[in-house]
Amino acid sequence: MLTLFDYLPSQNAWKVRQLLHHLGRPHRTVRVSIFEGEGQHADYLRISPTGTVPAIRLDDGRTLAESNAILAYLADGTPYLPADAFGRAKVQQWLHFEQERVESVIGSLRHWTLTGKLPRRPPALVDMKRAAAGRTLAILERELATRPFLAGDGYTIADIALYAYGSRAEEAGLPLRPYPHFRAWIARVETQPGFLAEMHPYSEDPHSSGELP
Repeated sequence: MLTLFDYLPSQNAWKVRQLLHHLGRPHRTVRVSIFEGEGQHADYLRISPTGTVPAIRLDDGRTLAESNAILAYLADGTPYLPADAFGRAKVQQWLHFEQERVESVIGSLRHWTLTGKLPRRPPALVDMKRAAAGRTLAILERELATRPFLAGDGYTIADIALYAYGSRAEEAGLPLRPYPHFRAWIARVETQPGFLAEMHPYSEDPHSSGELP
């Protein structure tokens, strides 16, 4: 059985939970207390070289880390990843966009805000992230004005990946009212069969207010 290495408040880990839920794929879960340093243990670093979650281990012992790589692997041969080369590349385009312009910007601001770390960050860095987040949301608003989902007419892992942090922008202090097409896309994602609405706040982890080791 597939093993998922998870940290519940992580929206990167939520991505994989969401796809596994869509697929109805049985798996076991091992929780990694990243703020207590479990991600930096030698045995876990052999699974995830950066010590981050999520990661998976297959029945044969092979391991894979990085949320979007895991999504692409698990979605292969399913409706959540197109069968044609161009369609797959289009999904990859948005997976790269998500990591560069959503997770690293909106995700960072959200994490700092919800864990009380925002005042510890240099104001110039916070301002830079907020400006970048505004550009990201403007791009998404423009793109989603032309089609129902990111990679085309169908719901794919591109939507799962981008929803994870994009939909939580207001928790990062980024109002979504100016982006009606983006908000409509969020609603479409949430009406997909098997949508996993359960998410976990950082407040569940008393260690989350500390810095990662």
